[in-house]
Amino acid sequence: MGLIILLIVGGLIGWVASMIMRTDGQQGILLNIVVGIVGAVLAGFLVTPLIGGAPITSGVISIQSVLVSLLGAIVLLAIINLFRRGTVR
Repeated sequence: MGLIILLIVGGLIGWVASMIMRTDGQQGILLNIVVGIVGAVLAGFLVTPLIGGAPITSGVISIQSVLVSLLGAIVLLAIINLFRRGTVR
């Protein structure tokens, strides 16, 4: 059950991040899920130990963990756009 919730929340986080970065038209739902989960994992390892709390990948879904995961997904999309197009936007 935790995996299904992680996929749903990761997809929503990836979708919101792609809307913020204006890349929603270029990627489908599968890439939204991948970006959301990979961004959550990266943010869970890098940001969560600095501010405390539990990462979203541990099964704890709180406002703090969702916002940290969203930040990780946005940074991941910015890095992908930087290599793909040569610009962050």
